Amino acid sequence: MTTSCSPLKGTIRVPGDKSISHRSIMIGSLARGTTHITGFLNGADCLSTISCFRKMGIEITQKGSDVTVQGKGLRGLTSPASNGFASPDDLLDCGNSGTTMRLISGILSAQKFSTVLTGDDSLKKRPMDRVIKPLAEMGADIRSLSGNGLAPLSVNGKKLHGIRYHSPVASAQVKSCILLAGLYADSETTVIEPFLSRDHTERMLTAFGADVSVRFEKKCGSGKDEGRSVVTLDPPEELFAADISVPGDISSAAYFIAASLMVPGSEILIKNVGINPTRNGILDVAEAMGAEIEVTDFFMNGKGEPSADLLVKYSAGLHGTEIGGSLIPRLIDEIPVIAALSCTAEGTTVIRDAAELKVKESNRIRVMTENLKAVGADITETEDGMIIHGGKPLHGGVIDSRKDHRIAMTFSVLNLVTDGEIRITDPDCVDISYPTFYDDLNSLQ
Repeated sequence: MTTSCSPLKGTIRVPGDKSISHRSIMIGSLARGTTHITGFLNGADCLSTISCFRKMGIEITQKGSDVTVQGKGLRGLTSPASNGFASPDDLLDCGNSGTTMRLISGILSAQKFSTVLTGDDSLKKRPMDRVIKPLAEMGADIRSLSGNGLAPLSVNGKKLHGIRYHSPVASAQVKSCILLAGLYADSETTVIEPFLSRDHTERMLTAFGADVSVRFEKKCGSGKDEGRSVVTLDPPEELFAADISVPGDISSAAYFIAASLMVPGSEILIKNVGINPTRNGILDVAEAMGAEIEVTDFFMNGKGEPSADLLVKYSAGLHGTEIGGSLIPRLIDEIPVIAALSCTAEGTTVIRDAAELKVKESNRIRVMTENLKAVGADITETEDGMIIHGGKPLHGGVIDSRKDHRIAMTFSVLNLVTDGEIRITDPDCVDISYPTFYDDLNSLQ
């Protein structure tokens, strides 16, 4: 990774959407029949999901980004021990994947066997009370073995009942966990969020035959986007297999969007990017900062996930903006690279309402603040975000990625416009979500 300010030119395809890839394996396993998946993300996190469901008796074959899942229906999962994967307490290893652990907790809560969910050291530090609490309200027997709300988690399958749950945070993982548990409940399950989080689970469950309703309740006297999301699932008798085409992950595309906007003379075409309206907040931020991104070849696949090609050109005169409220759930994973982009813009960028960043693979508020300061940025950490005064000269330095893939990719992009080289510890952590990231970035230079 060498410093370069030459224009970035070319066409790329980013890997498949991580969130959709996870869910395609999970819901495909719970459906009756054969689900074919194209565009699957062949990253470490998604492979953890495949591993867990194989251990529960699901036949999954994979050839690159093409995956076939032989689903056994809602009640077809079996314990790892009965499938020849005997280990202490029927252990399922989720690796570094919070999505795997939180979503699979909902499914396991209703099975006729017991399991223990574990993961790597990073995952064992991420809060699991946010799913333990609502699942317990549904009648689940789930607990933190260490008693501190962290993994490993013991899950003993029980009969579940539907609930109406007011989530304190807008989290797609919490919502999805509850909805997946709701597939087995004795009555409908409703999740109410302060803002709408990414809705891939609702879309996919509908495509597989579930009855899911979504409505938005506007706050009295508030702006058009202020309100709460209400999602209700009526438990189905069965789900049925469907083919899934996974679009490119906009969270992965975000690094190339930022790179093209930063580096003078750049022009990058990013093909087949998912632009689900619950995920495309970075496009709104880029526009608010003065960038122009051309969205072309819009396509809606058969499972309700929109995608398009994005043509991104260097934009001189980018300026700061304010990012908060209902916009945050639509770009939570992109905030690190947005913060880096803001350092190269004129004026002040304020990021607020983003306390969720503290419980990602690292505390991304603190890690981004410390690392951006290390390369010359004028940035202040706040309780729920950061304040960035852009336009300051940036220089090289040593960056601690904390083995967080989004930190490593962010500073690899920022390295393109610094005076001197940025060196990143544990750069290979990008394999979690984007194994070919460095190759793709180098192909544009």
